[in-house]
Amino acid sequence: MEKVKPHVVVIIPAYNEEKSIAKVVEDIPKDLVAEVIVVNNNSTDNTREVAEKAGATVLDEPQQGYGAACLKGIAYTKELNPHPDIIVFIDGDYSDYPQQMPEVVAPIIEQDIDMVIGSRALGQRQKGAMMPQQVFGNWLATFLIRLFYGMKFTDLGPFRAIKFDKLLAIGMKDQNYGWTVEMQLKAAKHKLKVTEVPVDYKKRIGVSKVSGTVKGTIMAGYKIIWTIFKYL
Repeated sequence: MEKVKPHVVVIIPAYNEEKSIAKVVEDIPKDLVAEVIVVNNNSTDNTREVAEKAGATVLDEPQQGYGAACLKGIAYTKELNPHPDIIVFIDGDYSDYPQQMPEVVAPIIEQDIDMVIGSRALGQRQKGAMMPQQVFGNWLATFLIRLFYGMKFTDLGPFRAIKFDKLLAIGMKDQNYGWTVEMQLKAAKHKLKVTEVPVDYKKRIGVSKVSGTVKGTIMAGYKIIWTIFKYL
């Protein structure tokens, strides 16, 4: 008997990504994804208009913060009928390869895995795509997660997929830099079935709001470490 095609929805938080957002939306496999949601996170450029023109559903979240934008997207998906089966998160800066989305969702569809992290550490990374502080921060965070939570990760990569019901069950709350690590910690605490797949990574379009500034790097690093100890 032929398998029923899963209902996959993509959420893309986006702050001032007018130069990249259309590329991200257009490269998402249309035969896999039912709806692409771009959450315009208080952009001062034409992110909203460009994303709409590319075919995305655009929501506005005026509260600045990566997590706040993701939570806005989740709130929207709760109102969908039918509900999605799988939610995919990907950044709007075109550093990830949306074409790899089938590989990211495959373990959920084929192996009944609950959550999949697209690991940049396991994939091919373009030189200069990640700053040294990002590489070190990922190593430290994943080491601490393994030490204190007993779950092995190689990355806090933003490109990830999770079953919709599991996403609601873990109760995401973080409004900014701690979003990705919170999801991984809660997956460990809820004993979700988790795996990683290699994803490739290239230099983003534009300047990173986190690793591109000293303040952003320090704030993100502090919040990630704080979050790890918060949920112990």
